[in-house]
Amino acid sequence: MLARPVSGSTFRRSPVPGGHPVSEEPRVAVVLNANARKVTPQVIRSLSHVVPESDLFVSRSEMDARRIAQTCLERGYHTVFCGGGDGTFMGFVDVMIKQAAARGIANALPRFGVLKLGTGNAIASLVNASPLRGDGILDDVLRARANEVPSSRQLDLLSVDGKRTHFAGLGVDAKLLNDYVWMKEHLGKGLLKKWMSGPTGYFASVAFKTVPHYLTRSTFAMCEVVNGSKSKAYRLNGKGETVEEIAPGGLLYSGRLMMAAAATMPFYGFGFQMFPFAGERRGMMQLRLGALGAPEILVNLPKLWKGRWFPQDRIMDFHAKDVRIRFARPMPFQVGGDASGYRDQVHFAMAPESVELADFTGSIH
Repeated sequence: MLARPVSGSTFRRSPVPGGHPVSEEPRVAVVLNANARKVTPQVIRSLSHVVPESDLFVSRSEMDARRIAQTCLERGYHTVFCGGGDGTFMGFVDVMIKQAAARGIANALPRFGVLKLGTGNAIASLVNASPLRGDGILDDVLRARANEVPSSRQLDLLSVDGKRTHFAGLGVDAKLLNDYVWMKEHLGKGLLKKWMSGPTGYFASVAFKTVPHYLTRSTFAMCEVVNGSKSKAYRLNGKGETVEEIAPGGLLYSGRLMMAAAATMPFYGFGFQMFPFAGERRGMMQLRLGALGAPEILVNLPKLWKGRWFPQDRIMDFHAKDVRIRFARPMPFQVGGDASGYRDQVHFAMAPESVELADFTGSIH
């Protein structure tokens, strides 16, 4: 069963083929987001040489995505690769889960693969997907068709306003993501293109746009975070160990914050380990609350990037199933790395499903 009520470790790896009976050549589909910058005519042509035309789909709208999802379910593909960013992947997974549930075939979802054709590629980092350069993405698809993917892993999902995702946040993290997109679009051209994309561009956006913005403006707002009414939550120390249990309905935090974010996997993008303890307690998100000043973030950015900086009472980590967050004023909001305006309150909950991912960890690229 590939989409199911959560059980077992979030990042439990299992040998291929997962829950599906597999023939000598599993049927594999590739779904590309035509609006993604790296999904070029050349990429589409290259992929057409490794999958039959009938198994290669290009989506240009939400309507296209729904139609493609229906076709994939009807044909019963073993693996469906998504090409685009994290938003493309989670958007398509969300559509597939909803359609499968509506048709009463929730346990017939395929295993999902990721083609590294997005910006941050957080999920691609999680499963060690091949880069675009060379024949990397083609090799991943060919390995899946030959039933040679090293392993698979289950990924738990968040539900945010009824939408499934792998991370979301209010505050500085959303501002950071928005600033990176701005830097890339406005400065990532010509001679600067190389430096304004990827990890260097991310660092540059933090150092030269996000932090300077907050040097002259308040990062903080009063915030209240309340645990859900059905399950305990757990406060963690810098080693990921439980130091406090919070009863259902209990108060997790009240005070000034600059960020409240949650995830079911460690990475934001470019190897940024924003959530180093995500996936370590089954069926729970890692909730991270931040009360840090901009200069302090800048000085400690390398350690923060690697998930190795835990200033006491200024970064607070929890494992939880269901939390409600209320800020005193609207804060930047992001879902799955996509800017979603401003919000003063949000409800993060664990989705009842998990999805199976094709995992290339251990394979040679």
